[in-house]
Amino acid sequence: MTPADALFAVSPALPLDAELVRVRAAILAADPQGEIFAASLRRTFDMLLDGQHTGRFRWEDLHKTEKTHAGTLVEINLQRAFEFADGDKMDYSIDGIDVDCKYSQDLGRWMIPPEAMGHLCLGVWANDNAGLWSAGLFRVTDEVLTKKDGNRDGKRSLTSAARKTAVHWLFEDAPLPENILLRLPEEDIAAIFASRYGTQRVHELFRRTQGRIVSRGVVATVAQQDDFMKRVRYNRGSREALRPEGIVILGQYKNHQAVARALGLPVPGVGESVSVRLAPWTPEHVDAQWVELEGIKWVVARENDPAVEAPLLPER
Repeated sequence: MTPADALFAVSPALPLDAELVRVRAAILAADPQGEIFAASLRRTFDMLLDGQHTGRFRWEDLHKTEKTHAGTLVEINLQRAFEFADGDKMDYSIDGIDVDCKYSQDLGRWMIPPEAMGHLCLGVWANDNAGLWSAGLFRVTDEVLTKKDGNRDGKRSLTSAARKTAVHWLFEDAPLPENILLRLPEEDIAAIFASRYGTQRVHELFRRTQGRIVSRGVVATVAQQDDFMKRVRYNRGSREALRPEGIVILGQYKNHQAVARALGLPVPGVGESVSVRLAPWTPEHVDAQWVELEGIKWVVARENDPAVEAPLLPER
């Protein structure tokens, strides 16, 4: 099997398009796991919601004009993240080839302008509620587009058949970095946002999200304050406030990541945190993973373990 054959293994029935092969290869060489795409799309949602200043965390809370602006932000954030050059006639130049970029909340329903005819298009879809995203390439031709319907700017979309057959997927239904506020029960959301004080809201956030990754965007949305990450620290932040309850908050630092791995917890990345209640190891925890902190073995606390003041986390 040649490299080109392997590249098109997902859609063998489609004719070979040499420029599409080059663009697809360039994108996958830069982002083989889709991490750049995923982070850019997460950033786009966070920018639109502007949780730090609005407290919003649901797509439905956006105004119509903000939703319309999503496509522009996706285009901008992807260009910055990948460092794509400006195209001659389209949005990007990738490996010297003009590529248009289109985003839609509805998978495959990208609105294609007349000037994109004949060019390659990077179609992007992401849904925060579903926690998924997809991105694919297709060549804009009259055959793959719906009939002209009098749209005043002449835009058309892919036909239902083309949505299934014309797109060469780079990534399909890949996981979007989680907005944990969308996954919590309503009673937890109500409890987190009950206080008028941002610091107290952050404390409650980490009480109710133990063992799960919390992004800095979520902290910003809950705190709604300047220097929101300060609300997580030891100096009058959640690490200090929750310590008497046995709760530690692990961050992106290597020593904290080592503690998370030792305890079998999700490992926080850049800008992420994971809270967990700890208990001293006893013979009853014989099968539990443990980590030594301050000369004592600690395990993830079970429900019936009494609350004990948590150890101080290692310096970063």
